[in-house]
Amino acid sequence: MSFLWNIDPKPFLASLFTAAVDAADPRRIIAVHLPSRLKGRTIVIGAGKGVAHLARAFDEAWDAPLEGTVVTRYGYGVDCPRIAVREASHPVPDQAGLLAALELRRLVANLTEDDLVVSLMCGGGSALLPAPLAGLTLDDEIALNRALLHCGAPISAMNVLRKSISGIKGGRLAIAAFPARVVTLVVSDVPGDDPALVCSGPTIASESTRADALAVVSDYRLALPEAILAHLSSGEPDSPLPCDPRLSRCETKVIASAAQSLEAAADLARGQGLDAVILSDAIEGEARDVGQVHAAIALEIARKDRPFRKPVLVLSGGETTVTMRRDRKGRGGRNSAFLLSFALGIQGCGSIHALAADTDGIDGSEGNAGAFADGTTVSRMRQAGVVAREMLHGNDAWTAFDSVGDLFTPGPTGTNVNDFRAILIR
Repeated sequence: MSFLWNIDPKPFLASLFTAAVDAADPRRIIAVHLPSRLKGRTIVIGAGKGVAHLARAFDEAWDAPLEGTVVTRYGYGVDCPRIAVREASHPVPDQAGLLAALELRRLVANLTEDDLVVSLMCGGGSALLPAPLAGLTLDDEIALNRALLHCGAPISAMNVLRKSISGIKGGRLAIAAFPARVVTLVVSDVPGDDPALVCSGPTIASESTRADALAVVSDYRLALPEAILAHLSSGEPDSPLPCDPRLSRCETKVIASAAQSLEAAADLARGQGLDAVILSDAIEGEARDVGQVHAAIALEIARKDRPFRKPVLVLSGGETTVTMRRDRKGRGGRNSAFLLSFALGIQGCGSIHALAADTDGIDGSEGNAGAFADGTTVSRMRQAGVVAREMLHGNDAWTAFDSVGDLFTPGPTGTNVNDFRAILIR
């Protein structure tokens, strides 16, 4: 089968995104990962931007009594008959998130070894579950999250720091549930799929310590509240380590990931006669830098048929970051920033078309998941009175793509396996 060259690139690229999201659809993945029942209570807890859909899928698939609470971002809740769905602020925590975290703690308290706790975790849960340790406040957690959002640190570094000041993250929620059995089902949005990094691991311990958190503070020159710095430098105990005997009844499964979703998109393309390659499912780095590298690869293929022969679809995933300029307050997210940098790199090349989007349906704080770009994007922006390079420098990629009608807005998807990038080279 040969690829149909009269196909419209935008709908084709959007169909790849849909295939990637469908591969992480909660109803598909939950049913094959149900834990075995115990004779006691079954309690469902969870957090993340897609956790309401996970909870509903679990509720539908579990044909025995259950109860529980999950917390998601404002506007992301869905009806769930037996599991309460709370909403809170993301990416900066608020009082509603604090109350939800306390509710989760209450749910898992005073359980027995006959009880089962099912922990549903997906991206976004770190901000949705503020629970400051003694001596710290919600305002301290808010200040920390704001500092992290502007520093350009990868999610792995962010969550090492978040768990170090939390009374619920880093396995502490699982400790609170002991001696109940705890099964954590993870939809991974982190490069490398380390489940302890998803939501900063409320029910999963990691090896990182407060010393590692202090290294993050130093490496990214974070200006944090004195109370946080004092805690990190104190002799207070670290969060639990994986060898803690109270975690011996915990089990963790990664039930969806970027790798699986990228393979689904590649399979769809191959089924339509187009060769497809996956660069990586764990790409990190500054969005504009990653965009430049992807543009260079696309141009090399378009001009010299290397490292892959055209026609070809190039896919990648992971999580880029955007270091915010404090003197600029534009609109946009990391995928839009990636793609604007990519568009600047491929301008004038008519054989390249691309989509970059966040699989949860929201790129940053705006209503779009990402955007489309091709070799004419920058010139069309110029005709619309927008200077693409200035928009990139000013963290205003949303405005740039909006000016040419190239925003991609599928709405919340109910899942989250991080960034999705698809580049078609004809």
